[in-house]
Amino acid sequence: QRTRIYTPRHNGKVERYQRLMTDECLYARAYNSENERRDAIRIWVHHYDYHRPHTACSDQPPASRLHTGVDNVMANYT
Repeated sequence: QRTRIYTPRHNGKVERYQRLMTDECLYARAYNSENERRDAIRIWVHHYDYHRPHTACSDQPPASRLHTGVDNVMANYT
């Protein structure tokens, strides 16, 4: 889903997401290579979307709003 540019509400959500990814994934530990870091980001994004509870979704992960069995929203881009 795309956000409008220069929309403070959306910009705040993007900034919050980036801060969480930085704190919980990117700088949580040292990585030996860029590939290792890339794999960690992929795993973290899956955890964030499918397992981490979000208060805006009644303490459910965002993927709980999707149809059952959907595991990769952008399958056509892989």
